[in-house]
Amino acid sequence: MIVSYINWNIDPEIVKLFGIFSIRYYSILFVIGLILGYLIVKQIYLKEKEPIENLEKLSVFVFIGTIVGARLGHCLFYEPAYYLSNPLEMILPFKWKTGESFEFTGYQGLASHGGAIGVLIAILIYCKKYKVNFLWVMDRLAVATPATGAFIRFGNFMNSEIIGEPTNSNFGVVFERIDLIPRHPTQLYEAFAYLLIFLVLLWFYSKHKEKRKDGFIFGLFLVMLFIARILIEFFKINQVDFENGMFMNMGQLLSIPFVLTGLLIMTWKKKPRA
Repeated sequence: MIVSYINWNIDPEIVKLFGIFSIRYYSILFVIGLILGYLIVKQIYLKEKEPIENLEKLSVFVFIGTIVGARLGHCLFYEPAYYLSNPLEMILPFKWKTGESFEFTGYQGLASHGGAIGVLIAILIYCKKYKVNFLWVMDRLAVATPATGAFIRFGNFMNSEIIGEPTNSNFGVVFERIDLIPRHPTQLYEAFAYLLIFLVLLWFYSKHKEKRKDGFIFGLFLVMLFIARILIEFFKINQVDFENGMFMNMGQLLSIPFVLTGLLIMTWKKKPRA
């Protein structure tokens, strides 16, 4: 049997402006994902004749919650010792220490679980401020979120990061910027899993709307997405050393509460909105 591998050696940086500011594939794909998610939810709002002004306000909360939550999640979940010793680097996109040169780094390190927590908190604040049904909002956002997540994972692939364990299968990719070992392209596994979840949620949204209770799609989103995350993590290398020797890594452990929450929301007995 002949096994062929894909050799991957794309420079993550497209261009560096003025020799300082780096424009990367990851950043562009991240933004595309956010815009795509917004456009999907916008179509849902238009279909339901909801004011677009409400979505624009919500988008500001979601954007801030995503960036802040994802950044703090990475710093506190995966590298707490370093960032608690250098707290400014949690919020500033550069490194600078006395006697050393200034280095613009961007926000290198974003954790999806932190982003999820940040978004939930931001939407809770939005719903309380504008007196909106939280689960109704989350059902609409849940449809679009996996599509956004897929583009973020495509960005991780362009960065040659969040790579998988070695493999002898035809799915192997040699990330030459890391080493010359064929590995599972777990970023792509996740990206395509998220696109599939998006299609399933879109189907559920379009069917039996009059019988569906608020929160069902949101609960299904949590269950499907984080079960996928738990399974795919078994093919990934650990992101930080303290995960070595653990049966389940940090990403999997953080996913379990989201799955349980999703199951509770789906089974919670409540009638649909009139």
